[in-house]
Amino acid sequence: MVKDLSEIRRSLGLPDDAFEQRRPSKGQITKREVRAVSLYSMGLRADSVVWDIGAGTGSVSVEAALIANRGQVFSIERDTDFLPLLEANVAQWGAENVHIVAGEAPGALENLPSPDSVFVGGSGGNLSEILEYTVTRLNPDGTIVVNLAVLERTSETYRQLTRLGLSADITQVAASRGKKMPDGAVRLESLNPVFIVSGRRGN
Repeated sequence: MVKDLSEIRRSLGLPDDAFEQRRPSKGQITKREVRAVSLYSMGLRADSVVWDIGAGTGSVSVEAALIANRGQVFSIERDTDFLPLLEANVAQWGAENVHIVAGEAPGALENLPSPDSVFVGGSGGNLSEILEYTVTRLNPDGTIVVNLAVLERTSETYRQLTRLGLSADITQVAASRGKKMPDGAVRLESLNPVFIVSGRRGN
């Protein structure tokens, strides 16, 4: 069933449980708090062309498509286990401007329109090559946003984006969520911190 978009009140950061996820083990999704900051950092317009590399279950793709509703979102995913979930989430949100690309970046990017915004949520160990290629295709004023969990890779990515001529920035998102206890009290449960590295191209 297609979601009723008229009921959506948030412009960024749909709830995690609004998306189909891998079961019985959930967690393979860009968390709401990280997703909201990442989408903001992407600088999306209504007509943006977006590449979501390592799309996973498609939470970033779907939200990007709702914002860039006159644009196109290309969801690139190499893991065939994720493709049914990705397809289901795109369908249930009625995101007709999302195009699923089954394949591995950077090779799978070659025939796509040049992007205004790129999100890298997974790289399959090819992050350096993906960034090298993506920068050659990025439109003027375009932005690349990378989510990382490891500090060393964060530093490497920041340096690489700078070397490639982009204006780079790093943000860490370390959020906690309230969890109700059996006695009715609420405690905070920490989420894994995520580093968001962004790079913007000027005119």
